[in-house]
Amino acid sequence: MEEIKSQEMDIFEIISHGGNARGLAFEALTEAEQFNFEKAEELIKQASDELNLAHKTQTKLIQAELNGAPSEKTLLMIHAQDHLMTAISEQKLIEHMIRIIKKLAPKD
Repeated sequence: MEEIKSQEMDIFEIISHGGNARGLAFEALTEAEQFNFEKAEELIKQASDELNLAHKTQTKLIQAELNGAPSEKTLLMIHAQDHLMTAISEQKLIEHMIRIIKKLAPKD
């Protein structure tokens, strides 16, 4: 029972950090739209840090399973994985969009 509660906490950690990353990435895009590229880069860095935390937790769960402690496949676990993958994909897309906006920004 203790393992299940620990796993649920890990799952919520993945969801939380993934959600934080998505929010920060979209804030970065908003800043880039206003040509505030320094702030946009700062927010993208924070988003990357959040994704790294989520990925670290995901890796911990995978390693535990590889070491003989199988995890229960729940809808919540699937949701966490989906949430993380979406956050990673959106961040990569937003990073690309910011590079495009930089190219289109008025030159001083």
